[in-house]
Amino acid sequence: MTLKYEENIGSGPEMAFGTQVKAVGCGIVMPAGTVVLAATPIGNVGDASPRLVALLERADIVAAEDTRRLYDLANRLGVRVGGKVVAYHDHNERGKADGLLDDAERGATVLVVSDAGMPTINDPGLAIVRRAIERGIPVTCAPGPSAVLDALALSGLPTDRFCYEGFLPRRHAERIRYLRTMLSEPRTIVWYETLHRIDESMADILEVFGSERLMAMARELTKDHEQVRRGTIAQIRQSVLDDPPRGEIVLVVAGASGDETRAAGAAMEVGTVLGPEALADLALARARDEGLRVKDAIAVTAQEHPLPDGSLPNRKEIYSQVLRKQGKA
Repeated sequence: MTLKYEENIGSGPEMAFGTQVKAVGCGIVMPAGTVVLAATPIGNVGDASPRLVALLERADIVAAEDTRRLYDLANRLGVRVGGKVVAYHDHNERGKADGLLDDAERGATVLVVSDAGMPTINDPGLAIVRRAIERGIPVTCAPGPSAVLDALALSGLPTDRFCYEGFLPRRHAERIRYLRTMLSEPRTIVWYETLHRIDESMADILEVFGSERLMAMARELTKDHEQVRRGTIAQIRQSVLDDPPRGEIVLVVAGASGDETRAAGAAMEVGTVLGPEALADLALARARDEGLRVKDAIAVTAQEHPLPDGSLPNRKEIYSQVLRKQGKA
């Protein structure tokens, strides 16, 4: 792809803030003194926009989540990264933000890219956006591929109202607690998940949401092995057991129906009436009837009686009540 440029500014710190370089005949503007968040392909390099190509070639500074992947993308696009390349990732973005903004304030075009998709969406970029807003420095986007929107569009589930919730929690207990907070969510829900945790996560989704709610599991979007599995939660869970998915995964789950919302609300109301003392009675009874250690019985009882916000009762408070009832406190 060849672009011709008509330059009306220089390329260094002496550039005037707010001036621009324009690409003749392509409608592409190279904004000086501006931070540009640019979406990169999530799999298919053919999804790269002419605007992204122009930015890679002409931006003064490119802040990349992984510099090696940046150069790999540029090679596949057949373009040369023309500006200074800076590593900008989760571990250094706060410390790097002001330095990059200093460059923008002096007139540089600062391009921010992540490994795939749009910066700030589960990727670095939020820190520089917030600081740019605070400092009054322009920020804009060069939109493009999005795994969230692609999976949502392909799911066949309602798209008029949805919520994107990022990655599911890593730990089982935290994931269960979080999923309970989402049980009555009426909007279509979108999550990311890794292939290493998809088995456990689908088991937990089945446990909390039940078997019949509709969902879709999309993997390797825009790539050669793209696949979208659609069905009930039970069917998708079984498919994960029978044919473990590979690659990057997006989960899309239908929102709660009116009946499910009411049922979830009623279940949470039950949880609110059981304080530490009542839960201690239940735990002691479980320990006696099932031959469990008291601490294990408390843990199970707390899991079964989440609070309205999805969190679990304080086990230390329950244990204190158990000790009091046993005459040990």
